[in-house]
Amino acid sequence: MKSQTHLHSARELLDLCCTNGGAFVKVGQHLGSLEYLLPVEYVNTMKVLHSNAPRSSLEDVYQVIEEELKCKPKELFLEFEPEPLGAASLAQVHRAKLHDGREVAVKVQHRSVKAHSKVDMKGMELLVKMVSHIFPDFRFEWLVEEMKKNLPKELDFMHEARNAEKVAAQFAHFSWLKIPFIDWSHTTDRVLVMEFCEGGQVNDRNYMVAKGINTSEVSERIGRLYSEMIFVNGYVHCDPHPGNVLVKKVNNEAQIILLDHGLYTNLTSDFRITYSKFWLSILNADLKAIQRYGDQLGVGELFGLFACMVTGRSWDSISKGIDKKERSSAEQDAIKADAAKYLPEISAVLNRVPRQMLLILKTNDLLRGIEFSLNTQESMKSFITMSRCCIRSLFAHQRILCNSTLCSVRVSVAETWAQFKISLYTLYLLYLRSKLGKYIHKTWMTNNGAVTASCL
Repeated sequence: MKSQTHLHSARELLDLCCTNGGAFVKVGQHLGSLEYLLPVEYVNTMKVLHSNAPRSSLEDVYQVIEEELKCKPKELFLEFEPEPLGAASLAQVHRAKLHDGREVAVKVQHRSVKAHSKVDMKGMELLVKMVSHIFPDFRFEWLVEEMKKNLPKELDFMHEARNAEKVAAQFAHFSWLKIPFIDWSHTTDRVLVMEFCEGGQVNDRNYMVAKGINTSEVSERIGRLYSEMIFVNGYVHCDPHPGNVLVKKVNNEAQIILLDHGLYTNLTSDFRITYSKFWLSILNADLKAIQRYGDQLGVGELFGLFACMVTGRSWDSISKGIDKKERSSAEQDAIKADAAKYLPEISAVLNRVPRQMLLILKTNDLLRGIEFSLNTQESMKSFITMSRCCIRSLFAHQRILCNSTLCSVRVSVAETWAQFKISLYTLYLLYLRSKLGKYIHKTWMTNNGAVTASCL
C-alpha cells in the first residue's frame, strides 16, 4: 500500500513537471538523483527526466535555428538527425554533420522556454508562498531566489560555451577528462554547436560492465574532479546529473565526458577556506571544530544536521569518523526516515547557509546519487581525495599570506608533511581492507575478547 501511494504520487509529480516544463523539469531532474534520500518509487519515476524530458517538434527546432543563425538548417548541416539524442528541461540535442565532414552535437533551446521562464518563476514563487503560509515551518524562498538568479544564465548558451572553455583550461592536466570543443561560428544565445562525443550515462552500471569500464575508477575520477573544483579552484559545475556526465573507454581506461556547462558557481575565497576547514573537521571527527566552522557558515546550533546533510551520513557515523565506519543499509534507512522527521530544521539550514552553499549541496546530492548507482559509496578513495584537496586549499591560502621566502618554505614543508601523513593513512586503510588485515583484526578482537572474559 505504501509503495503504491509513493508510485501514484511520483507519477502525478512527473505529470506536473512535464506539463509545466522549463524550471519544473529542472526540479524533477534533481529529485530523480536523490537515490540515497527519497523512496525508490520517486527516484525511478523522475529519473526519466535526465535525458527524456518533453521534446520540441522538429519544426520548432528548425525555426529556432533559422531565427538564430539566419539561414536554413540544410545550408548549415550536411546531415541533421531528426530524432534528438536527448531532451532536457531547457533544450534538446541533435546529432549532425557539418559540410566540412565534422560530426557535431547541436543543442537547441526549446522555442518558448525563454518567453515562459518568467511565468514559471512567478508560478513557482506563488506555490512556495502558499506552502509557507499553510506550513510556516517550511521555508523554501531560497529555492525561488536561486532559480531567479540561475535560470537566465542557463538560458544563455554563449555563457555556457565560455564556461566550457574555462573549465577545459583549468583541468587540462586531467588527460581522462573530455570537454567538447565549441564551434563558435554556429553558436548563439539559443543554439550551441559543439564536438559530438559518445558514451554511456555515468549511472549506467550495466553499460560500464559490458564495455569493461572500471566503475571504481569512474567514481574516483569524478570525486577527484569535483573535489578540485570545490576546494581548490572554487569554480564548480553544478549540474552533474547522469545525463550530463558520460563515460567511455579510451586507451583501456575510463574517460569522463562533462556536458552542459550552463550552471557554475564561483565560490568566494573566504567561503572556500571555511568550507575546507569544515570538511577536514568532519574527516577528523573533531566535533568542536565542526561546531565552530558550522557556526561560521551560518547554521548555528544546527551544525550537526548540516554536517549530516553535507556528508549524507548519520551523526553517529560522523562522531565515530566517516572514514572508519562503512555505510550500511540500516544507516541509509535511518537517514531517509530522519529526512522526513526533520524537514522544518532542514528548511531552516537551507535558509541560513550562504547562497553559494545551496548549489554545492545540490551538487553533493547528484554526486552521491552517482555513487549509489555505481555501488561505490563505501569506497574510502573519495575521502582521501577530499582530504588532499582541502589541505591544498588551506596551505595555498597560508602561502598567499606569507610575506617572506622563509615563511613560504615553512608552509610548503608543512603541506608536504600533511600530504605524506595522508599517504600513510591510505596504506593503513588498504591494509585494513585486505584479507590479511581483516584476518588479523578478527583474530585480535577474538583474543582480546577472550582475555577480557577471563579477567572478569
